[in-house]
Amino acid sequence: MTKSLRGAAACVGVGMAGCGEAPGRSAMELLAESVHIALAEAGLRVADVDGVFAATAVHSMPAMSVAEYLGIKPTFSSGSNIGGSSFQAHALNAALALEAGLCKVAIIAYGSNQRSAGGFTSISEPMPYEAAFKPRNPVTAYALAAARHMHDYGTTREHLAEVAVAARQWANLNPDAFAHGPLSVEDVLKARMINDPLSKLDCCLVTDGGAAMVMVRADRAKDHPKAPVYLLGAAMAHHHRMISAMPDLTVSAATDSGPRAFEMAGVGQKDIDLLMLYDAFTINTILFLEDLGFCAKGEGGPFVAGGRIAPGGDLPVNTSGGGLSCVHPGMYGLYTMIEAVTQLRGQAGDRQVKDAQLALAHGNGGVLSSQVTSIWGNEATL
Repeated sequence: MTKSLRGAAACVGVGMAGCGEAPGRSAMELLAESVHIALAEAGLRVADVDGVFAATAVHSMPAMSVAEYLGIKPTFSSGSNIGGSSFQAHALNAALALEAGLCKVAIIAYGSNQRSAGGFTSISEPMPYEAAFKPRNPVTAYALAAARHMHDYGTTREHLAEVAVAARQWANLNPDAFAHGPLSVEDVLKARMINDPLSKLDCCLVTDGGAAMVMVRADRAKDHPKAPVYLLGAAMAHHHRMISAMPDLTVSAATDSGPRAFEMAGVGQKDIDLLMLYDAFTINTILFLEDLGFCAKGEGGPFVAGGRIAPGGDLPVNTSGGGLSCVHPGMYGLYTMIEAVTQLRGQAGDRQVKDAQLALAHGNGGVLSSQVTSIWGNEATL
């Protein structure tokens, strides 16, 4: 694995808008506001942007739609969509384009008004093996994975509930989180069952929201107002599209993306100060902790027990509150990287992890389909 991209590009601005409920606003309006906020943080103007990376659930040609709306004529763009992990992939591709001199200022952007608009319908291929059973996807697919993990490894609903409780405890420290208030394991267990074994509180929020990130080459990163946060490693993998083709319901392609991202970054699991994992459902966090090597396969349930990933625990996970309690506007991957950047800048307020220098932000797309791992560090890690 080449390390030529390690620290070659950095994030110099992030922005979020309308996270929660934003009635009367379109997905593009939320996206655009986020871009303007991120550019203002970076001390840049829209006219400075020449790289556009975007994915949404409502635009068939998102990069062109975003560029047109903002008035950008990019020299490099990508609207590739591999689900909620698209944005980690965009960060990797932006670093490649910046390093190659194909653009100088890259934006990565997302927007959704799914909550206030009453949801959205994504275009997808027919499901020849699933359709006859009328699944309630995506939750049915993740429930299958959870049930199989419980069968194979003795994971319990209480273990799953620990993930939701930890996320809520982090959200209670985040004024920007959508869901606040007490949450217990018992609350999760008693919540309305959506798809056995996942209850309503095992499932992510349904919110509106826009998000954006600005990336530049490392050699100009210090020219901006905020402390730069460097992309040290990234890798992508996908082994299936539909859940019926997943080789093993308890093993995701993060087992492939993770090691390559760590190798590029030149760090190991013990070096990571905090983890941002795509927690569309509680089973995700357990699977990714295992597949990324933070515990052995099958040990994810006991690993999260007793508040281990909650505030005050051994391993801070999803410190914003994650998709379970902070924000989840349909595609969540960009928010994991924004929280990583916020923490590594030391700007996370009451939820700040002390002396954080290295963060892993992992994206998941489809039905445990695409997996993209990114590792970020502050200047001390270069």
